[in-house]
Order: sequence, then C-alpha cells, then structure tokens
Amino acid sequence: MTAALARPIHLRYAAPSELAAAPLQSSVRLSLDSARGPVGVRGAVRDAALFRDAMVTLATLLESDLRYKGRDRTAYLAYLMKQGKKATAAIWEAQKAYLEGALGGGAAGQGDGSPGARKPAGALDPVLTVHPDEVAIEVFSRDESAYARLAFASDLFEGREAAHGTAFVDLSPRIVEQIDRLRVYTKVELDAGASRAPGGAAPAAPPAAPIERSLEVPATWLRGFLQVQSAATLPAVSCELAPIDLYNALFVLRTRKAKKPPRGLRFELVPGKPPRLILEPWEILLEGHGPPYEGPPRVVRTFGRQRLLALSRLLPHVRGARAELRGPGLPVFWVLDLGRATLTVALTGWTDASWASAASFDALMPRDGERGGGALDALAGRQRALLRERGPLPLAALAAGASAEDARAALQLECLRGRVLYDVARRVYRPRELFAEPVDEREIRYSSPREAAAHRLLAAPGAVRPTKVHEIAGEGTEIHGEVADREAHRGFSPRFTVDLEGRVSDAWCSCPTFRRSGLREGPCEHMIALRVAYARERAARDAQRKTAEGRALIRAETRTYVRREASGAEVVYRVSLDDRVVHLSWGTRGKEDPRHQRIWFDTDGEARDAYFKRLDALTSSGFVDAEASSA
Repeated sequence: MTAALARPIHLRYAAPSELAAAPLQSSVRLSLDSARGPVGVRGAVRDAALFRDAMVTLATLLESDLRYKGRDRTAYLAYLMKQGKKATAAIWEAQKAYLEGALGGGAAGQGDGSPGARKPAGALDPVLTVHPDEVAIEVFSRDESAYARLAFASDLFEGREAAHGTAFVDLSPRIVEQIDRLRVYTKVELDAGASRAPGGAAPAAPPAAPIERSLEVPATWLRGFLQVQSAATLPAVSCELAPIDLYNALFVLRTRKAKKPPRGLRFELVPGKPPRLILEPWEILLEGHGPPYEGPPRVVRTFGRQRLLALSRLLPHVRGARAELRGPGLPVFWVLDLGRATLTVALTGWTDASWASAASFDALMPRDGERGGGALDALAGRQRALLRERGPLPLAALAAGASAEDARAALQLECLRGRVLYDVARRVYRPRELFAEPVDEREIRYSSPREAAAHRLLAAPGAVRPTKVHEIAGEGTEIHGEVADREAHRGFSPRFTVDLEGRVSDAWCSCPTFRRSGLREGPCEHMIALRVAYARERAARDAQRKTAEGRALIRAETRTYVRREASGAEVVYRVSLDDRVVHLSWGTRGKEDPRHQRIWFDTDGEARDAYFKRLDALTSSGFVDAEASSA
C-alpha cells in the first residue's frame, strides 16, 4: 500500500496567542484548538525564567530546518532575459515556484509544481497535553530531524486549575518573540485554553477574531513524528552526564566547524567509569563527570550533534542530563533535568529523512504479521484502557499477562497510531490522543510508491540478497546485491556505498529507471530493497553470532575494538575474517600508521576459530567492541 500524500487538518483557535504585560504582572495566554473540547491549564508560574527559556528553546527546535537551500537566482535569470540570453520565462517561473514551495516555509515537494494548484502544506502545530502530574508540549522540526517534548511539573504553577486532555496550541513566531522578552521579575501567569478558561468562566477581555486554518500535513512528516515516538519504546543503553559535560560538548561545537566527515559524537561506555565523549573528526576527548556507567562496555557513534546547540540557553537551568542510545541509525534521546521541568529531545541523525534512512524506519514498523487485528490489537486495547483509568504506567504494569516483547509491540503500535506516548524522562507510557481518530499505521508505512514496491520485493523469499560487502577504509561500506523482480520477469544488480555518517552515495542499478534518470527521480525500488535487506541481514547476523550455532555460519566479518590508555591515546584493533584468512590491523588512532598482519589457514573452520579467539582475547585485555558505533 502506498503512502497518502497528506492528511487534511482543520484548526480553529478562538484568538491568537498573546502576552498581556502590565507593570506588576504579565499573562501568557496560549490559545488551543477548540475542536478537542475543554482542555487547558491556568496558574501562576513560580519560576518565570525557566518557563521563558524552556519555551524559547522549544520554539527554536520547532523552527529548525537544516535542509540545503539553493540560492535564489530569480534576479539573475531576469537579468539574462533582458540581455536576450538563454533564460525563458518558464525557467524563471519554475525557479520561483521551487524556491517558494519546496524551500519556503512548508514541506518540500508538495503539489504538482504549479503555485496556483498547490494546497497549503506544513508541519502540525505543537501538541499540548494536560496530565494530572504535568503539562507537556510536543514539537517536531520542519525538516523531520528533531523531536522535543517539554514537560512542566504541576508544582511549577501556583493555584493550578486544569482540564485534562490534548489539543493543538498556537505557538506562532509572534508569541515566541513576546515570551522571549518576558519580564521575569514580575508575577507571571499562564492561561492556556480554548474559548473558555479551564474552570468554565468566560475570559475577562473580549476575545479577538477567531483563527481558522486548514492545512495538508505531509504523510512523510507525520510518519517521522510518530516513528520517532515509536523508537522511544525500544530498549536503550542509558548513561548519565553532568551539566559541565554538556557545556563542554556545546563549547567545542560552537567554536569549531567540521569540514570533513565523519561528524559524529562518540560515546565510550566503560563499566565503573563516567561516560567519555569524543567529537569527530578532531578526536577531542571529553572526560565525563557524571555517575559511573553501569552496563556492558560499548562504543556508540551518534549523529545530529549540531542540533544540541539549540540547548545552550537552558544550560543555567540544567541539573543533570541523560543520553539514551537505541542503536545504529535510530534516534538518540537526550533528557535534561531542569528541576520543575524536563526537556526530552530526540535527534534522528538525518536531515529531511531520505531513502538512506529507510532501513532505520523499517526497524520501527511492525511486520505484516504483527500489524493490526488478532491478539496484538486486543492487547493494545486493554493497555489503552488501563492507561486511561490509572494514568502513566511502566511497561511491567501494562504487560497484562503477556510477554514483555508482545506488550512492547502492542504499545509501539499504539504510538504509531498516535494514541499512546512513551515518556522517556519518566520511563512510563501515557495516554495521548493526537487526533480524534487514530492514524492508520498503513498510511505511514511507506514514504513513497517505490518504497512500497521495495517491500513487495522483500516479501518474496530470496528475491533480495546482498552478494558482496566491501569495507573501504576511511570511506565506508560498499554493498552489492541481486534483486529478482518476478513481476518484471528479470533480475537487477543494485549497489551503493554507505559512508561513515550513514549516508548513501555512489548508487547504481541496472534497472531502466536508473538508466533513464539516475537519482534525479529518487532511488529505484531495487536500491531501497537492498538497503533494507542489508540492515536486516546485519541485525540477524549480530543476533546469531552470540550463539555457537550462529558463529559456525559466519564466513566473512569485520570487527573493530578500541581501548583508551591512561595517556588518553586510543588504540584501535581491527580484525577481519574472510573465508580462510584472518586479517589484523592495529595502532594508535591518528598518531601512527596501523600495522597489518594476514594469517592463512587450511580450512575456514580453523580460520573462524582463530578469529573468535582473537576477539575474546581483546575483550579480556580491556578492549571494547566498537562495531555498534557504525551507522
């Protein structure tokens, strides 16, 4: 099934949000969508500085857009036209339509290219939810790469009055600018509600003209918004950081600019020691000052670090930070403890999610056998009813006699439907109805007809298989594959390279689509299918290699191990198995050329035994498996 182009949304606000300022008191009035019923909160803000800085930071994440924006050459094209050069009016109009529609203030690529035919499109307004214990606002950036949830504890508001529920909130640039100039030395009150106050009383001043807005929310944006929340339900490796650790990382990012890849932020997690942060490509080591890490040793590389600069304004309020790492290619969740507030930020690692992230999205979606109907839907219904009755609950309380895997799958499905939210900060599930009607997860299953065709190919056993995986030192991984398209009655040979930052480059395919237009029309279904098949095969291989039976099936593999010396130098040991050959490479990162050794064996079994013995010896010597750091 192909993805819908957009979801029509109609919003109605009784009046625009505004800040009413007086010499001794200021009132922040946030207008909510009146279609969702009596939802709202009112009270005096005990910490106005925290409220102001947190709201401005949230708005910064909402408006962030790091997609590439081409230069506006309309004036130059007009000049060429006057000179009689080769620049037609059609080119000029097409240029303006592209810049205004694709790179303006909404979603890219909506409509048919004609400005008159294009419907208004854009991201959803922020979502405000009033819970018994907190008031939360959720936003998702316009380029689909950053999600944030700001939760204000109930004790932040003195004399709190609330009506529980969920509604969209008007957080326009005008009200954000007013909040940014909020005078925190005077009394500040928050009044968030629809046409009437939470207690039912009419507003003191006559309301302004209502605002009605109809927009088309792109399915790709909604897909990313819900899938990031679905990723929050997955198991994670968690580490605690001190506020000074976050400050040090932001200081390096602000004072340096990376001009070459990789541009990741690596976590070195060694049991019993505070987490270390390494910023690439400079290999700057930041020693942690937080609590010791508890868990298996790991090295994890994350991306999307430039988004962290948006958190700079909150540094005076940060009491502690927690990073939750959910695996290669999946979002990284940062949880900032601000005292009476908590900010949760998810950085997806991709800007304007492209086909390169198809494998990561695939990991967040239920398989065809798990989607809808049957016992999973029944379990999800019981969980949702329990959340409505008892409020926020952990996974163990929602299992309802089912296994933890089934309970998590059912809750992940509810997250994709927009009816349940996983609170990463509190590690509990909360009820949250994004829309009056649940989202059909089949509508957001695929981002394009070609991705749907790719999964059709993947559904046929043995139709998509990687044939060659070649590690290119300093560049990435080159992947070749074969795709048997039974509908086309022929086979195709796609290939591509995944660089050190997880992006796909140097793609090629033997199909007519690629031969006609290359990548100008996007990747073909055979490339997407190979990308997903490679990610699935890699995940299955990592699971198999933990058992003796799975190890016996491995004929080619490369693992990287690292160890941090007392001097701060990092020793890198790379071990490769290729049939009957074991290749060793080791040295100090960035200080010397690595040394190499090749060992040949009579049989592949002897080579495999020697390979795993070498890995076990490295582990016992204090080396940490860094394979999870690759995207």
